[in-house]
Amino acid sequence: MIFRSLLLGAALGAAVSAADLRIGIIGTDTSHAGAFTSILNDPKHPQWLPGARVVAAYKGGSKDLKESYTRVDKYAEDLRSKYGVEIVPDIKTLLSKVDAVLLESVDGRPHLEQARPVIEAGKPLFIDKPLSSTLKDAREIARLAKEKNVKWWSSSTLRFADFMNDLKKPGITGVITWGPGPEEEHHQLDLAWYAVHPIEMLYTLMGTGCVEVTRTVTNGSDIITGKWKDGRTGVVKTLKPYGEFGAVAFYEKTILQSPDKPKYSYVPLVQNIIKAFQTGQVPVPNEETLEMFAFMDAAQRSKEAGGKPMPVR
Repeated sequence: MIFRSLLLGAALGAAVSAADLRIGIIGTDTSHAGAFTSILNDPKHPQWLPGARVVAAYKGGSKDLKESYTRVDKYAEDLRSKYGVEIVPDIKTLLSKVDAVLLESVDGRPHLEQARPVIEAGKPLFIDKPLSSTLKDAREIARLAKEKNVKWWSSSTLRFADFMNDLKKPGITGVITWGPGPEEEHHQLDLAWYAVHPIEMLYTLMGTGCVEVTRTVTNGSDIITGKWKDGRTGVVKTLKPYGEFGAVAFYEKTILQSPDKPKYSYVPLVQNIIKAFQTGQVPVPNEETLEMFAFMDAAQRSKEAGGKPMPVR
């Protein structure tokens, strides 16, 4: 087993193993910060993962985003009081205390600037959704990390769900995925805010190779159709404002569909994050993540052009 033994920090009444991987969090304005920390820091968690622990966090926060400024202080206090996480005043201080970083800021706009010092410090990095609010920023993060030979990746937890594993079989000829698609006015790529989840599901099953995207907008949902270079077609349906996640995968001789109410958790994602930090092997190629953003960029251009097909570039 890749994870080493862990004893919770002295602030919670126990000693800390010197072998533990020290994790830092940037951005305490998302529930993911507490959810991920509970999996790593709390031995009472039903699926506790020993071998790594969150030791420090920088609050961050966005003053013009309600989802951020209404939660950032509360979630930071929860990290401190429940899990013994030190709240630090800036990213520089955070980097002096940790081996790897979870960039969790709910707002994708500051991710590039928050990632810069982490990359400069050579720390491995997981960037939670959305990776960024623009294709340009996503590519710049990748460029900077490649220049410094820093391992990074980004993913939705839906990629690792059991129901997705059940659908991911050889010979897929086409896929339809669906999921919540609320939008956020400050994000230039409106699909990146939440529809990134069903788009990640699409790419998990289809892989890379999309060359053209068409987006049809309605009041209740958007239909985003991608044409792959090998002739396959992948479709994403966004449900507004919210709805269940799901997928259908087509094969030459059969069709498989996810359950009506599929189950998923953060545990497989956190497992993969820690494994990547420890081994340097990322489970999602950066090229696939960047193509997802190029897909969303083409969908944005299609929307602005009234549904005209747009090349992925």
